[in-house]
Amino acid sequence: MIDQSSLPWRRAYAVALAAIMVFPACSVNVKKGDSGDEKNVDITTPVGGLHVSKEVDPRDTGMSVYPGARRKEKSDKGDDNANLGISTSLFGFKVVVVHYESDDAPEKVVAYYQNELKRYGSVLECHTRDSGGHTNVEMGKDKSHSLKCENDNEGKTIELKVGQEENQHVVAIEPQAKGCEFTLVKVQTHGSDTI
Repeated sequence: MIDQSSLPWRRAYAVALAAIMVFPACSVNVKKGDSGDEKNVDITTPVGGLHVSKEVDPRDTGMSVYPGARRKEKSDKGDDNANLGISTSLFGFKVVVVHYESDDAPEKVVAYYQNELKRYGSVLECHTRDSGGHTNVEMGKDKSHSLKCENDNEGKTIELKVGQEENQHVVAIEPQAKGCEFTLVKVQTHGSDTI
């Protein structure tokens, strides 16, 4: 299970550093932000590449932004926006995560994204106690590729999911004291097993 709300920048950066040690014949490009923290890391090796960025274009999620929403650099749980991609000839993985907040009621945001996501197929509505947006990607030919609600499907956070495990869009809407916080997530995978 890939917990989209727990894809922190530090974990991705650790993966990037591990790749450097494993593949000595690689190129590494690190771009820092104005405050000196890492914003982008690109690693190219003979067998593939890794791209990690905190600079996320919301269009990369394949969804529009709810009108009047304000972008958050981190969720209330401290999770960063992220654009992570791993690409090799055997497998590939791309995750885009962007956090927003709105003063509108959660029901309005849910209705907006239910309509927005219809273009990708049938929308599954789940309820969870967690926040952020959760997806499930399992390897193997005998696995179901259908999206499903996780755990007991109870809680105040609403997750709207559409697609298959290997190509999915998720919107997680969490009510706040005033309005809501929501996260847009896109996941794409491919592999030798046809994930």
